[in-house]
Amino acid sequence: MKTWRRTSSDGRALLLAVLVTGLTTFMFLPLLAIHFTAEGLPAGRVGFLVGLLAFCSQGFSLVCGLIVDRLGPRAVLISGFALRIVGYLLLALGDGGRLVPLVSGIAAIGVGGSLLGLTIKTLLVREDSVEPREMLALRSTFVNVGVVAGPALGAAVYPLGFSYILAACVLSHLLLGLRLTLRPAANDRSGQPTSTAAAKDAPPAAATPQWARWRWVPLCLLGVAFWAIYSQLNVLMPITAKELTGSTGASSVVFTLNGVLCVLLQYTLLHHVFGKATTRTLLAVGFVAFACAYAVFIPLAGWSSLFAFVLPVTVAEMLIAPSLDEQAVKVSSARRTGLALGTMSAAGAVGSLLGSSLGGYLLQTLHGDTGLWLVLVVFSLVAAATCFLLPKVHPQHA
Repeated sequence: MKTWRRTSSDGRALLLAVLVTGLTTFMFLPLLAIHFTAEGLPAGRVGFLVGLLAFCSQGFSLVCGLIVDRLGPRAVLISGFALRIVGYLLLALGDGGRLVPLVSGIAAIGVGGSLLGLTIKTLLVREDSVEPREMLALRSTFVNVGVVAGPALGAAVYPLGFSYILAACVLSHLLLGLRLTLRPAANDRSGQPTSTAAAKDAPPAAATPQWARWRWVPLCLLGVAFWAIYSQLNVLMPITAKELTGSTGASSVVFTLNGVLCVLLQYTLLHHVFGKATTRTLLAVGFVAFACAYAVFIPLAGWSSLFAFVLPVTVAEMLIAPSLDEQAVKVSSARRTGLALGTMSAAGAVGSLLGSSLGGYLLQTLHGDTGLWLVLVVFSLVAAATCFLLPKVHPQHA
Protein backbone atom coordinates (compact mmCIF):
# COMPACT_ATOMS: atom_id res chain seq x y z
CA MET A 1 0.00 0.00 0.00
CA LYS A 2 1.52 3.32 -1.12
CA THR A 3 0.37 5.24 1.94
CA TRP A 4 2.04 2.75 4.27
CA ARG A 5 5.31 2.99 2.29
CA ARG A 6 5.24 6.81 2.43
CA THR A 7 4.60 6.82 6.18
CA SER A 8 7.61 7.41 8.43
CA SER A 9 8.86 4.74 10.82
CA ASP A 10 7.31 6.64 13.74
CA GLY A 11 4.02 6.89 11.84
CA ARG A 12 4.03 3.13 11.24
CA ALA A 13 4.70 2.56 14.92
CA LEU A 14 1.74 4.78 15.76
CA LEU A 15 -0.53 2.83 13.40
CA LEU A 16 0.60 -0.44 14.98
CA ALA A 17 -0.18 1.12 18.36
CA VAL A 18 -3.68 1.90 17.09
CA LEU A 19 -4.05 -1.75 16.05
CA VAL A 20 -2.72 -3.27 19.29
CA THR A 21 -4.58 -0.91 21.64
CA GLY A 22 -7.75 -1.53 19.61
CA LEU A 23 -7.33 -5.30 19.92
CA THR A 24 -6.71 -5.20 23.68
CA THR A 25 -9.46 -2.64 24.30
CA PHE A 26 -12.06 -4.76 22.52
CA MET A 27 -10.76 -7.90 24.22
CA PHE A 28 -11.49 -6.17 27.51
CA LEU A 29 -14.51 -3.94 26.90
CA PRO A 30 -17.25 -6.41 25.84
CA LEU A 31 -16.45 -8.64 28.82
CA LEU A 32 -16.30 -5.89 31.44
CA ALA A 33 -19.96 -6.06 32.50
CA ILE A 34 -19.88 -9.88 32.47
CA HIS A 35 -16.81 -9.89 34.72
CA PHE A 36 -18.28 -7.38 37.17
CA THR A 37 -21.50 -9.37 37.36
CA ALA A 38 -19.55 -12.58 37.98
CA GLU A 39 -17.76 -10.78 40.82
CA GLY A 40 -21.13 -10.24 42.49
CA LEU A 41 -21.62 -6.53 41.76
CA PRO A 42 -25.29 -5.44 41.56
CA ALA A 43 -26.61 -4.39 38.15
CA GLY A 44 -26.83 -0.72 39.13
CA ARG A 45 -23.17 -0.60 40.12
CA VAL A 46 -22.14 -2.43 36.94
CA GLY A 47 -24.05 0.11 34.85
CA PHE A 48 -22.39 2.96 36.73
CA LEU A 49 -18.89 1.59 36.11
CA VAL A 50 -19.49 0.96 32.40
CA GLY A 51 -21.00 4.44 32.02
CA LEU A 52 -18.07 5.97 33.92
CA LEU A 53 -15.66 4.41 31.43
CA ALA A 54 -17.56 5.90 28.50
CA PHE A 55 -17.72 9.31 30.19
CA CYS A 56 -14.01 9.39 31.06
CA SER A 57 -13.11 8.24 27.54
CA GLN A 58 -14.96 11.14 25.87
CA GLY A 59 -15.88 13.70 28.50
CA PHE A 60 -12.37 15.11 28.88
CA SER A 61 -11.56 15.29 25.16
CA LEU A 62 -11.48 19.08 24.99
CA VAL A 63 -9.13 19.32 27.98
CA CYS A 64 -6.98 16.52 26.57
CA GLY A 65 -6.69 18.38 23.26
CA LEU A 66 -5.51 21.51 25.05
CA ILE A 67 -2.96 19.44 26.99
CA VAL A 68 -1.59 17.90 23.78
CA ASP A 69 -1.08 21.37 22.25
CA ARG A 70 0.42 22.83 25.42
CA LEU A 71 2.76 20.03 26.58
CA GLY A 72 3.50 18.28 23.29
CA PRO A 73 2.81 14.66 22.30
CA ARG A 74 5.71 13.01 24.14
CA ALA A 75 4.62 14.02 27.64
CA VAL A 76 0.99 13.21 26.88
CA LEU A 77 1.86 9.79 25.41
CA ILE A 78 3.80 8.91 28.56
CA SER A 79 0.90 10.06 30.73
CA GLY A 80 -1.66 8.17 28.66
CA PHE A 81 0.23 4.88 28.72
CA ALA A 82 0.99 5.25 32.45
CA LEU A 83 -2.65 5.97 33.31
CA ARG A 84 -3.90 3.00 31.33
CA ILE A 85 -1.37 0.61 32.85
CA VAL A 86 -2.21 1.83 36.37
CA GLY A 87 -5.92 1.53 35.55
CA TYR A 88 -5.65 -2.10 34.45
CA LEU A 89 -3.62 -2.94 37.57
CA LEU A 90 -6.24 -1.28 39.78
CA LEU A 91 -8.96 -3.37 38.14
CA ALA A 92 -6.95 -6.47 39.00
CA LEU A 93 -6.81 -5.26 42.63
CA GLY A 94 -10.57 -4.69 42.61
CA ASP A 95 -11.43 -8.38 42.55
CA GLY A 96 -14.16 -9.09 45.04
CA GLY A 97 -16.09 -5.94 44.19
CA ARG A 98 -13.98 -3.37 46.09
CA LEU A 99 -15.36 -0.12 44.77
CA VAL A 100 -12.44 2.30 45.31
CA PRO A 101 -9.89 0.48 43.10
CA LEU A 102 -12.60 -0.29 40.53
CA VAL A 103 -13.73 3.34 40.20
CA SER A 104 -10.14 4.61 40.19
CA GLY A 105 -9.09 2.02 37.62
CA ILE A 106 -12.02 2.71 35.29
CA ALA A 107 -11.38 6.48 35.44
CA ALA A 108 -7.66 6.00 34.75
CA ILE A 109 -8.32 3.72 31.78
CA GLY A 110 -10.86 6.14 30.31
CA VAL A 111 -8.80 9.32 30.69
CA GLY A 112 -5.61 7.52 29.61
CA GLY A 113 -7.37 6.24 26.50
CA SER A 114 -8.56 9.75 25.66
CA LEU A 115 -5.01 11.12 26.00
CA LEU A 116 -3.57 8.32 23.85
CA GLY A 117 -6.23 8.52 21.17
CA LEU A 118 -5.96 12.27 20.67
CA THR A 119 -2.16 12.29 20.79
CA ILE A 120 -1.76 9.48 18.27
CA LYS A 121 -4.35 11.01 15.94
CA THR A 122 -2.63 14.41 16.20
CA LEU A 123 0.75 12.93 15.31
CA LEU A 124 -0.68 10.95 12.41
CA VAL A 125 -2.34 13.95 10.73
CA ARG A 126 1.00 15.80 11.04
CA GLU A 127 2.83 13.22 8.93
CA ASP A 128 4.75 15.24 6.33
CA SER A 129 4.54 12.82 3.42
CA VAL A 130 0.91 11.67 3.73
CA GLU A 131 -2.27 13.70 3.28
CA PRO A 132 -4.47 13.74 6.43
CA ARG A 133 -7.39 12.11 4.60
CA GLU A 134 -5.31 9.07 3.70
CA MET A 135 -3.82 8.81 7.18
CA LEU A 136 -7.20 9.09 8.90
CA ALA A 137 -8.60 6.43 6.56
CA LEU A 138 -5.68 4.12 7.34
CA ARG A 139 -6.11 4.74 11.06
CA SER A 140 -9.82 3.90 10.84
CA THR A 141 -8.96 0.64 9.09
CA PHE A 142 -6.57 -0.35 11.89
CA VAL A 143 -9.17 0.61 14.52
CA ASN A 144 -11.79 -1.58 12.88
CA VAL A 145 -9.45 -4.57 12.75
CA GLY A 146 -9.40 -4.31 16.53
CA VAL A 147 -13.18 -3.91 16.67
CA VAL A 148 -13.67 -7.11 14.65
CA ALA A 149 -10.89 -9.31 16.06
CA GLY A 150 -10.70 -8.05 19.65
CA PRO A 151 -13.97 -9.56 20.94
CA ALA A 152 -13.08 -12.94 19.41
CA LEU A 153 -9.66 -12.88 21.11
CA GLY A 154 -11.28 -11.85 24.38
CA ALA A 155 -13.79 -14.68 24.16
CA ALA A 156 -10.95 -17.15 23.55
CA VAL A 157 -8.88 -15.93 26.51
CA TYR A 158 -11.70 -15.27 29.01
CA PRO A 159 -12.13 -18.95 30.05
CA LEU A 160 -8.57 -18.78 31.40
CA GLY A 161 -9.54 -15.84 33.60
CA PHE A 162 -10.14 -12.10 33.23
CA SER A 163 -6.71 -11.48 34.78
CA TYR A 164 -5.07 -12.87 31.63
CA ILE A 165 -6.84 -10.23 29.54
CA LEU A 166 -5.73 -7.50 31.95
CA ALA A 167 -2.17 -8.85 31.78
CA ALA A 168 -2.24 -8.68 27.97
CA CYS A 169 -3.43 -5.07 28.18
CA VAL A 170 -0.67 -4.11 30.64
CA LEU A 171 2.11 -5.84 28.68
CA SER A 172 1.05 -4.41 25.31
CA HIS A 173 0.75 -0.86 26.67
CA LEU A 174 4.12 -1.13 28.42
CA LEU A 175 5.91 -2.27 25.24
CA LEU A 176 4.14 0.30 23.06
CA GLY A 177 4.88 3.06 25.55
CA LEU A 178 8.57 2.23 25.53
CA ARG A 179 8.67 2.16 21.72
CA LEU A 180 6.79 5.41 21.18
CA THR A 181 8.18 7.55 23.99
CA LEU A 182 11.86 6.54 24.01
CA ARG A 183 12.63 8.03 20.61
CA PRO A 184 14.90 11.02 19.83
CA ALA A 185 13.49 14.40 20.82
CA ALA A 186 14.01 15.69 17.28
CA ASN A 187 11.19 13.47 16.13
CA ASP A 188 8.67 15.05 18.51
CA ARG A 189 6.11 16.52 16.13
CA SER A 190 4.21 18.50 18.66
CA GLY A 191 4.36 21.55 16.52
CA GLN A 192 5.80 23.41 19.53
CA PRO A 193 9.33 24.89 19.75
CA THR A 194 11.71 22.39 21.41
CA SER A 195 13.83 24.92 23.31
CA THR A 196 13.59 28.27 25.03
CA ALA A 197 15.73 29.89 22.36
CA ALA A 198 13.56 28.46 19.63
CA ALA A 199 10.52 29.70 21.46
CA LYS A 200 11.91 33.22 21.44
CA ASP A 201 12.64 33.06 17.72
CA ALA A 202 9.34 31.46 16.77
CA PRO A 203 6.72 33.77 15.27
CA PRO A 204 3.68 34.33 17.46
CA ALA A 205 0.61 32.25 16.66
CA ALA A 206 -1.79 34.17 14.48
CA ALA A 207 -5.01 35.08 16.20
CA THR A 208 -8.09 33.51 14.69
CA PRO A 209 -10.12 36.21 12.90
CA GLN A 210 -13.51 36.79 14.44
CA TRP A 211 -15.20 36.22 11.07
CA ALA A 212 -13.54 32.80 10.74
CA ARG A 213 -14.69 31.41 14.07
CA TRP A 214 -18.24 30.88 12.83
CA ARG A 215 -17.07 27.90 10.78
CA TRP A 216 -16.76 25.87 13.98
CA VAL A 217 -20.47 26.24 14.75
CA PRO A 218 -21.82 24.10 11.86
CA LEU A 219 -18.86 21.72 12.19
CA CYS A 220 -19.55 21.07 15.88
CA LEU A 221 -23.28 20.73 15.18
CA LEU A 222 -22.50 18.14 12.51
CA GLY A 223 -20.26 16.30 14.97
CA VAL A 224 -23.12 16.18 17.46
CA ALA A 225 -25.56 15.12 14.71
CA PHE A 226 -23.32 12.30 13.47
CA TRP A 227 -22.91 10.71 16.89
CA ALA A 228 -26.58 11.24 17.74
CA ILE A 229 -27.56 9.31 14.60
CA TYR A 230 -24.80 6.72 14.93
CA SER A 231 -25.70 6.03 18.57
CA GLN A 232 -28.98 4.53 17.35
CA LEU A 233 -26.96 1.44 16.41
CA ASN A 234 -26.73 0.81 20.15
CA VAL A 235 -30.28 1.93 21.03
CA LEU A 236 -32.85 1.43 18.28
CA MET A 237 -31.12 -1.08 16.02
CA PRO A 238 -30.72 -3.99 18.49
CA ILE A 239 -34.37 -3.73 19.58
CA THR A 240 -35.60 -3.42 16.00
CA ALA A 241 -33.36 -6.27 14.82
CA LYS A 242 -34.83 -8.61 17.40
CA GLU A 243 -38.39 -7.58 16.50
CA LEU A 244 -37.72 -8.07 12.79
CA THR A 245 -36.00 -11.44 13.03
CA GLY A 246 -36.94 -12.92 16.40
CA SER A 247 -33.23 -13.50 17.05
CA THR A 248 -31.25 -11.91 19.89
CA GLY A 249 -28.09 -12.38 17.82
CA ALA A 250 -29.31 -10.32 14.86
CA SER A 251 -27.62 -7.14 16.07
CA SER A 252 -24.31 -9.03 16.41
CA VAL A 253 -24.58 -9.95 12.73
CA VAL A 254 -25.00 -6.25 11.87
CA PHE A 255 -21.97 -5.20 13.93
CA THR A 256 -19.80 -7.96 12.49
CA LEU A 257 -20.70 -7.11 8.89
CA ASN A 258 -20.19 -3.41 9.66
CA GLY A 259 -16.71 -4.02 11.03
CA VAL A 260 -15.65 -6.29 8.17
CA LEU A 261 -16.87 -3.81 5.54
CA CYS A 262 -14.98 -0.98 7.28
CA VAL A 263 -11.76 -3.00 7.27
CA LEU A 264 -12.14 -3.94 3.58
CA LEU A 265 -13.47 -0.68 2.14
CA GLN A 266 -12.47 2.26 4.38
CA TYR A 267 -9.18 3.16 2.69
CA THR A 268 -10.42 2.42 -0.84
CA LEU A 269 -13.52 4.55 -0.40
CA LEU A 270 -11.72 7.65 0.89
CA HIS A 271 -8.53 7.41 -1.16
CA HIS A 272 -9.70 6.05 -4.52
CA VAL A 273 -13.45 6.57 -4.88
CA PHE A 274 -13.73 9.99 -3.19
CA GLY A 275 -10.07 10.96 -3.29
CA LYS A 276 -10.65 14.32 -5.05
CA ALA A 277 -13.92 15.29 -3.37
CA THR A 278 -14.12 18.15 -0.90
CA THR A 279 -14.58 17.24 2.74
CA ARG A 280 -18.02 18.82 2.92
CA THR A 281 -19.10 16.71 -0.05
CA LEU A 282 -18.01 13.57 1.77
CA LEU A 283 -19.96 14.68 4.84
CA ALA A 284 -23.10 15.42 2.80
CA VAL A 285 -22.94 12.05 1.01
CA GLY A 286 -22.43 10.34 4.36
CA PHE A 287 -25.53 11.90 5.93
CA VAL A 288 -27.59 11.04 2.83
CA ALA A 289 -26.37 7.44 3.29
CA PHE A 290 -27.64 7.61 6.88
CA ALA A 291 -31.05 8.69 5.56
CA CYS A 292 -31.10 5.75 3.13
CA ALA A 293 -30.05 3.34 5.89
CA TYR A 294 -32.87 4.25 8.26
CA ALA A 295 -35.39 4.51 5.41
CA VAL A 296 -35.09 0.76 4.78
CA PHE A 297 -36.76 0.11 8.14
CA ILE A 298 -39.97 1.80 7.01
CA PRO A 299 -41.23 -1.36 5.24
CA LEU A 300 -40.05 -3.52 8.22
CA ALA A 301 -39.31 -6.54 6.05
CA GLY A 302 -37.41 -8.88 8.40
CA TRP A 303 -33.85 -9.95 7.64
CA SER A 304 -33.95 -8.25 4.22
CA SER A 305 -34.39 -4.82 5.85
CA LEU A 306 -31.57 -5.59 8.27
CA PHE A 307 -29.14 -6.63 5.54
CA ALA A 308 -30.14 -3.63 3.40
CA PHE A 309 -29.40 -1.40 6.40
CA VAL A 310 -25.79 -2.54 6.82
CA LEU A 311 -24.20 -1.15 3.64
CA PRO A 312 -25.49 2.45 3.72
CA VAL A 313 -24.92 2.84 7.47
CA THR A 314 -21.35 1.56 7.01
CA VAL A 315 -20.75 3.97 4.11
CA ALA A 316 -22.02 6.81 6.33
CA GLU A 317 -19.65 5.83 9.13
CA MET A 318 -16.65 5.48 6.78
CA LEU A 319 -17.24 8.87 5.15
CA ILE A 320 -18.31 11.03 8.08
CA ALA A 321 -16.10 10.02 11.02
CA PRO A 322 -12.68 10.72 9.40
CA SER A 323 -14.02 13.67 7.38
CA LEU A 324 -15.09 15.53 10.52
CA ASP A 325 -11.54 15.21 11.85
CA GLU A 326 -10.06 16.23 8.49
CA GLN A 327 -12.24 19.34 8.30
CA ALA A 328 -11.33 20.28 11.87
CA VAL A 329 -7.60 19.88 11.22
CA LYS A 330 -7.69 21.84 7.96
CA VAL A 331 -9.55 24.87 9.40
CA SER A 332 -7.38 25.07 12.53
CA SER A 333 -3.84 26.36 12.92
CA ALA A 334 -0.92 23.92 13.12
CA ARG A 335 -0.46 24.78 16.79
CA ARG A 336 -4.04 23.88 17.63
CA THR A 337 -4.40 20.44 16.05
CA GLY A 338 -4.93 18.77 19.41
CA LEU A 339 -7.60 21.26 20.39
CA ALA A 340 -9.36 20.83 17.03
CA LEU A 341 -9.49 17.04 17.35
CA GLY A 342 -10.46 17.32 21.01
CA THR A 343 -13.34 19.60 20.08
CA MET A 344 -14.70 17.01 17.65
CA SER A 345 -14.37 14.27 20.27
CA ALA A 346 -16.24 16.45 22.77
CA ALA A 347 -18.98 17.02 20.19
CA GLY A 348 -19.14 13.24 19.82
CA ALA A 349 -19.61 12.83 23.57
CA VAL A 350 -22.50 15.31 23.56
CA GLY A 351 -24.04 13.67 20.48
CA SER A 352 -23.82 10.17 21.94
CA LEU A 353 -25.54 11.27 25.14
CA LEU A 354 -28.28 13.19 23.34
CA GLY A 355 -28.77 10.50 20.73
CA SER A 356 -29.10 7.69 23.24
CA SER A 357 -31.58 9.67 25.34
CA LEU A 358 -33.67 10.89 22.40
CA GLY A 359 -33.60 7.48 20.71
CA GLY A 360 -35.11 5.89 23.79
CA TYR A 361 -37.71 8.65 24.06
CA LEU A 362 -38.70 8.31 20.39
CA LEU A 363 -39.00 4.54 20.73
CA GLN A 364 -41.19 4.93 23.80
CA THR A 365 -43.35 7.61 22.15
CA LEU A 366 -43.66 6.26 18.59
CA HIS A 367 -43.41 2.54 19.44
CA GLY A 368 -41.23 1.70 16.44
CA ASP A 369 -43.80 2.90 13.91
CA THR A 370 -42.97 4.52 10.56
CA GLY A 371 -42.82 7.94 12.21
CA LEU A 372 -39.72 6.91 14.17
CA TRP A 373 -37.72 6.18 11.03
CA LEU A 374 -39.07 9.27 9.24
CA VAL A 375 -37.72 11.43 12.07
CA LEU A 376 -34.25 9.93 11.60
CA VAL A 377 -34.42 10.23 7.80
CA VAL A 378 -35.42 13.91 7.95
CA PHE A 379 -32.82 14.66 10.61
CA SER A 380 -30.12 13.04 8.45
CA LEU A 381 -31.16 15.06 5.38
CA VAL A 382 -31.12 18.30 7.38
CA ALA A 383 -27.59 17.45 8.52
CA ALA A 384 -26.62 16.78 4.88
CA ALA A 385 -27.86 20.23 3.88
CA THR A 386 -25.98 21.81 6.80
CA CYS A 387 -22.71 20.43 5.39
CA PHE A 388 -22.78 23.07 2.66
CA LEU A 389 -22.39 25.80 5.29
CA LEU A 390 -18.83 24.57 5.78
CA PRO A 391 -15.92 26.08 3.84
CA LYS A 392 -14.56 23.96 0.99
CA VAL A 393 -11.58 21.84 1.97
CA HIS A 394 -9.82 19.99 -0.85
CA PRO A 395 -7.34 17.15 -0.27
CA GLN A 396 -3.69 18.00 -0.95
CA HIS A 397 -2.13 14.89 -2.40
CA ALA A 398 1.46 14.21 -1.51
